Amino acid sequence: MNKLLKSYLVPHPPIIVPEIGMGEERNARNTIEAMEEIADSISRDKPDSIILITPHGPVFSDAIAVGVQEMFRGTFGRFGKPDLSLALEGNLDLTFRIMEEAAREGIAVVSLDSATSRRYGINTELDHGALVPLYFVNRKYTEFKLVHITYGMLPNLELYRFGNCAKKAVESGNERVSIVCSGDLSHRLKKGAPAGYSERGREFDEKLVMHIKNMDTPSIIEMDESLVEEAGECGYRSVLILFGILDGYDVDVSVLSYEGPFGVGYCVAEFLPGRRNLEREYINILESRGKSKMQKVRENEDVYVRLARKALETYITEGRVIGVPEGLPPEMTQRKAGVFVSIKKNGKLRGCIGTISAATGSISEEIIHNAISAGTKDPRFYQVEDEELNELVYSVDVLAEPEPVDTIEQLDAKRYGVIVKSGRRSGLLLPDLEGVETPEDQVRIALQKAGINVTEPYTLERFEVIRHR
Repeated sequence: MNKLLKSYLVPHPPIIVPEIGMGEERNARNTIEAMEEIADSISRDKPDSIILITPHGPVFSDAIAVGVQEMFRGTFGRFGKPDLSLALEGNLDLTFRIMEEAAREGIAVVSLDSATSRRYGINTELDHGALVPLYFVNRKYTEFKLVHITYGMLPNLELYRFGNCAKKAVESGNERVSIVCSGDLSHRLKKGAPAGYSERGREFDEKLVMHIKNMDTPSIIEMDESLVEEAGECGYRSVLILFGILDGYDVDVSVLSYEGPFGVGYCVAEFLPGRRNLEREYINILESRGKSKMQKVRENEDVYVRLARKALETYITEGRVIGVPEGLPPEMTQRKAGVFVSIKKNGKLRGCIGTISAATGSISEEIIHNAISAGTKDPRFYQVEDEELNELVYSVDVLAEPEPVDTIEQLDAKRYGVIVKSGRRSGLLLPDLEGVETPEDQVRIALQKAGINVTEPYTLERFEVIRHR
């Protein structure tokens, strides 16, 4: 008998709960009917436990949060209905098995028990990402225990691997388990939507729903990061974990409904796992593809980037600062300039430190010192660790001399970096950064970095860079 029962993708707008919607829920009639259908399905299957994945519990940047509670409780008090509540027994045995599998795979997990809650001031009541779908389930079926998981802001493949760990934990036990994956799609489908409007919101929803219908795991994992960001969604990472749970199964998919009546995409889908299929085990394929991609990045690094990488890798693994290697081009050893070294991991910034003007005797020395600082002294991040080194991508910006400008019209966000100054305070922003489209964006962010209020007097300088990747 299959221990993994049906899985479900569900939205979580509180307005679809009749006691909260007070008639407004009728605008999402298709979603409500699909949620009722899912509740009926779960009632027929009678799972011993439900694993619920939510975006709205305590979210950590570097770990997945797992609730470790004998009882889970929550109310709709935030939505004007404090008397509408749920209380569900937790499945500690299955919870601990999932955490043990994750630990074996080196995936960071935070155990959210009462002690952790008190220590860090974390609210462990059920969030609305859990309450809304469980409200519908609980009206039809109550004989289940709950495992509550909040995704973290981890790399896509890491979230997928965590789902695979949850699958192994289910398969190693005796419970029959359903999966409820909670998440809304784009919050930017129309003007007046909660997160504002973006034409890419609809594009994201259409692509994700299509990939879900086709069980196209690689396309989901490798979705365009800028598209996901622009969509303003909260369900994508939940789906990554869900698909990790379904890894290695033939799956029949039914998209029961999709609509966006309030400017937010609501998708309801049902996944029925069938026989095991080795051709659908994507973990090794995806990890191999990632290693191949990184190898190509390394092969295409120029001498500036290779020096930055060697400097940080040597410092992290051996604890020493390298000297300037022999055989570098004269422009690196004989010229002085300000240099910024940026480090990314899985497409996200992992550190960036630089100098506006030369602080050492040459560009090569500037690269060495700033690469080490970017990996160890950027106050926004913890120090780079040994096991991360193979995942890091570097870029090196060599700055030309800044020149003063009189007006913002003399700036160009793609061509020029900007420096703002007011007294002893200054802020710098490099050119051609993702998400920074206009000079106004540049100046605003640079002022924030410098701690300068927009109403204060300040001066502007611009500079060009030679970017090495």
